Amino acid sequence: MNYLSENNIFLFLVQVFLLLGLSRLLGDILRRWHQPALPAEIVVGIVLGPTILGRFFPHVQAAIFPVNPIQMTMLDTMAWFGVFYLLLETGLEIDLLSAWRQRGEVLKIAVADIVVPISIAYVVFSFLPQQYFPAPENRTLFLLFMASVIAISAMPIAARALNELRMIKTDLSSLIMSALSVNDILGWLIFAVVLGLSIRGEINIFNISILFAATIGFTALALTFGRMFAHWVIERIRVRKMPEPGSSLTFISLLALLSGAITHKLGIHAIFGFFLAGIMVGDSRSLPEKSRQVISQMVYAIFIPLFFAGIGLKIDFLKNFDLLLVILFTGLGISTKFLGAWIGVSLTKVSKGNRLPVAIAHTAGGMMEIVVGLVALEHRLISEPIFTAIVCGAMISSILLGPWLSFAINRRRNISFLEFFNRRGLICDLQSTSKNEAIVQLCDMAADQEGTLYREDIVSAVMARESIVGTAVESGIALPHSRLLGLRRPIIIFGRSLIGIDWNSPDGEPTHFVFLILTPLNDDDIQVQILRAISRVISRKDIQDELLRAQNSQAIWTVMNREFTVYQIVHRF
Repeated sequence: MNYLSENNIFLFLVQVFLLLGLSRLLGDILRRWHQPALPAEIVVGIVLGPTILGRFFPHVQAAIFPVNPIQMTMLDTMAWFGVFYLLLETGLEIDLLSAWRQRGEVLKIAVADIVVPISIAYVVFSFLPQQYFPAPENRTLFLLFMASVIAISAMPIAARALNELRMIKTDLSSLIMSALSVNDILGWLIFAVVLGLSIRGEINIFNISILFAATIGFTALALTFGRMFAHWVIERIRVRKMPEPGSSLTFISLLALLSGAITHKLGIHAIFGFFLAGIMVGDSRSLPEKSRQVISQMVYAIFIPLFFAGIGLKIDFLKNFDLLLVILFTGLGISTKFLGAWIGVSLTKVSKGNRLPVAIAHTAGGMMEIVVGLVALEHRLISEPIFTAIVCGAMISSILLGPWLSFAINRRRNISFLEFFNRRGLICDLQSTSKNEAIVQLCDMAADQEGTLYREDIVSAVMARESIVGTAVESGIALPHSRLLGLRRPIIIFGRSLIGIDWNSPDGEPTHFVFLILTPLNDDDIQVQILRAISRVISRKDIQDELLRAQNSQAIWTVMNREFTVYQIVHRF
């Protein structure tokens, strides 16, 4: 029996310290430049692995990261937990209710963004020279894998870019995230079947039928009875006032472990089970937003840096770098996903001004491509040069997404926020103690200002939108909104709550500043700009403090008028 020695434990602690510390340091630097931390985490592994340290200082690299089965297993085990919990967290972000309510438009975008990239990639990769195929007998599996990895988009990268642009609570963002959610489900279904076929080692009708039936069957079970069971358990935790977030986290982890074990036993990879567990739990409205944030922070602060930094320890990127493959994979991945999403969104009623951002948001491969690539590499579906190209393509597409999406958003026509917001639309002290009461109070004032719409219609529309995705953002701000048929021009109503309202915000803090935004039904472009303007101005701590100190409506209006005038001047040029 093998036991861990004192040296094994010491080296493990040193390895984790270096990988985690350097990844967080470089990642924070990239975040200040409004870039994802993914490239920094991979670069740390490349520097400490055989690519740099092992090439120039092999004895040092061998001393810190020895080729020892026990030592390597310790780090690999922690890295795999990173993979599992990344898929769990990705599943938590999927909102099936929102996707279902927009199913017509969402399905057109998601299906086109799967079918187009897979079809083009399968044909293009079939012309690769024989040297790039790891095994001639697995040629079909190789092509299916390459096609499926091209089709998977990075929902976390897109969500981060939308959040940076202050768009995360807009209708446009909801459509993008819903389409990406369905894209993820379809993409992982396809990849799970391909991976299962590779494990069985033979492609025939019987194997395909059995594996497809098992995958679809368990997925259907998880998304129906599994979701109801998860909601029931989380609701019992809430009703019995069990200690949180510990109770929810324990249940979520147990459900994920069980789902992973079941999918693994079915011949599908365990990561798919963790992904489904996240969807089952994430759909429960009883799960506190703070619990979701704890899981997300744990995953991205610890597990993810260790996993992606660990990739660089496995492969010599210089030795396996093939410029042709990198250019091909990067160009094909970005262009086919863009084309697929563009075709899909063109079949919807989305305005022309919003089609470009939707298509761009689907182009990043990011973490998901790398995870899929690593699983395929370990099952010998692909070679190390192919995996290197996948990693490079994922990093490039992730870096490009933010600036490209920002360009598409900022090229819209400029609007004047103060054109739709005036002193008569202020409530100095909201007397409401709940978000529903606050919405009703704000809608009453909006109905009085508009004069042509019934109060009940406004309340119903805003409540329906709120039920799809909560509109609370961090820093004590909530942005309930809706697009209304018959509304002639946008209306903005502001309410301040001195005591704060529980709006289930991502940071768990009470909401003090509530903006009700009503826009015409067919003008979702202006809604995006209004929401972005409010998020950028009111999220500043000094402005919030000044608004909370204001003694009356006139004082609040003075602050608002000054800051939004400055914002308009700055963003006009």
